[in-house]
Formats: sequence, structure tokens, C-alpha cells
Amino acid sequence: MIEPASGVLLIAEPFLKDPNFLRTVVLLCEHKQEGSFGFVLNKQIEQTLGELISNLEGHDLPVYYGGPVQMDTIHFLHQCPELIPDSVKVTDDIFWGGNFETVSALIKSNSINLKKIKFFIGYSGWGDGQLSEEMKEKSWLTVGANQLLVFNTAYDEVWKNCLKTLGGEYERMINYPIDPQLN
Repeated sequence: MIEPASGVLLIAEPFLKDPNFLRTVVLLCEHKQEGSFGFVLNKQIEQTLGELISNLEGHDLPVYYGGPVQMDTIHFLHQCPELIPDSVKVTDDIFWGGNFETVSALIKSNSINLKKIKFFIGYSGWGDGQLSEEMKEKSWLTVGANQLLVFNTAYDEVWKNCLKTLGGEYERMINYPIDPQLN
């Protein structure tokens, strides 16, 4: 296991009961003593970007549930820092945010590879020391993020593929029931 940091994936352990994080994978975009934040990668919502943002109507891009905090905000991860000003580097090849007006214009003019950008409603956040406590409770497993897991894996396969990346006993967890008492 690696320590939480920007660019680390938090993989919910199979028996984590919190409905916001049940079998999720969160990309940490920032991790500091005073708090952390990131985005759930593998929970797609029903609405598309065009349904949520009026000037992007007709652009049926998927939107993901980033987490339970500020569900009235839209965020994005991308691989296009050369196109999107004010982006924040998460890893060498994953960036968070930037100028949304530029993103809208790029989408409308078909000038951005849509496989290199992912949109989220809300985000996942932890207060001072909260994530450290959850790590001590073994609520999360960790692995380094990469483009394949963040952008090029079907959202419903992300959790399983992250566990496969860890190998060994973790790979067997893929088949664990959500509630072992029901077996």
C-alpha cells in the first residue's frame, strides 16, 4: 500500500458500508494535513453534461458522481493541459480543472478528444485527519493512478481492475459479496 497523496487511487475495501463509497475508487487530487479531496471515478449519474449545462445542450457526455460534497458543482479531470489553461497537475498525465469556458468552446468545436476528459458532479472531501483515520480503520486500499484506470476503463470495471492491479489476496476480493452475512 502506498500513502495517500495527489495521484493516488483510494479503493473502497469490499465491506465498506458507506453508500457514498460502496465499491468505489476515488482519485485523490489533493492530500494535506488540513484536508483532502478527489473524485469517485466509477459511479455514473443519469444526466449527461448537456442536460446539466445549458450551453452544452446536445453534448451527451457522461457525468460521474464525484462525491457527496457540493453536489451543485461540476468538475473535470483531463489529459489536455496544453489546451485548458489554469489546470492543476495531479500526476504527470492527469490534470484537474481549468478554464471551463475554454472547455465548453473546445467541446462545441470538436477540438478536444472526449476520451481525455471526464466530468463530475460534486466531489469527495475529508477534513483535518479524517482520511488518516479511515486509512487506520482499513476502509481504503491504495494504488497509484494512471491514465488507463482513470480515463480508459469502463466505469463499472474500475474497482475490479484496481484490485487486480494490487494482485494476490486483493484480486480475490473482486468476488466477495457486498454483505457476507447474506451468504
